[in-house]
Amino acid sequence: MCRNIHTLHNFEPAATDDEVHAAALQYVRKIAGTTKPSKANQAAFDHAVAEVAHATRHLLADLVAVAPPKNRDEEAAKARARAEKSGRYAPRLAS
Repeated sequence: MCRNIHTLHNFEPAATDDEVHAAALQYVRKIAGTTKPSKANQAAFDHAVAEVAHATRHLLADLVAVAPPKNRDEEAAKARARAEKSGRYAPRLAS
């Protein structure tokens, strides 16, 4: 359920609002124990996602990095290589 939460700090370019929202959504889903809240809980769920995203943006703005920013494409390639090596990666076949 939380596989989409990735490190967002110290990347160039910086994390987008969509990435922050996706991480907040995954976090709230995990805490709530559901991927789709009931109609009765939808407003509370949406409010929690907005609050977590807001706090995340503030956190990212306030963090200080001592290392140079990481490149998104290079980090994604490293992650794919690690997953492939561990056997969790199945390359997509061209159609």
